[in-house]
Amino acid sequence: MPVKRNTVVLGITLFLLAAFAWAGWANWEYRKQQAAKVKAMSAQQGILMAAADGTLQYKSPLMDKPAPAFTLQNLKGQKVSLADYKGKALLINFWATWCGPCKLETPWLVELRNQYASKGFEVLGVSAEGDDYTPADKAGWAKDKDAIQQFVAKNKVPYPVLMGGDSIAAAYGGVDAMPTSFYVDRSGKIVATQMGITSKDEIESKIQKALAD
Repeated sequence: MPVKRNTVVLGITLFLLAAFAWAGWANWEYRKQQAAKVKAMSAQQGILMAAADGTLQYKSPLMDKPAPAFTLQNLKGQKVSLADYKGKALLINFWATWCGPCKLETPWLVELRNQYASKGFEVLGVSAEGDDYTPADKAGWAKDKDAIQQFVAKNKVPYPVLMGGDSIAAAYGGVDAMPTSFYVDRSGKIVATQMGITSKDEIESKIQKALAD
């Protein structure tokens, strides 16, 4: 009986050792794959590992560079250019009506825009619905416009909302998550960025950075 019991114990021990070894290998393989993904994303989209805690932190390759120029249509069909806001601090916000985090963020943007407008701040809401509609596609353009107008009315958006954001997404490094925001100072330089949802306090902090002389 002792021999049989020892054999069972030995078998269990070997099994546990094998399990721990497999778990260690799987964890190492997972971490290797994640590191490879981060490296690829860093090269393509400017996503880096934060040194402090090892979490992913977005940093656009456009940081500290002039915001790329663009001209888009507003909901009245008028052409609006980035150059029209020369001398103002801006929050260029890529969003979409179907984006859940955008729905959460928009009331904060409305409130903060109204709070800081008198100091020379404006939000430009750049719609990136994702269907690549252009004014030439009248049916598709009208469909997007109707959805955007309903969203703007419901949320009482006071700032300019521009259509056709997909056409300028590449110039802004590719907008692979929404909302994505670029904070531009009075000189036209991008001083902060944000990919995905964040807190209202962080948005306000970056607005203040854009407004700083």
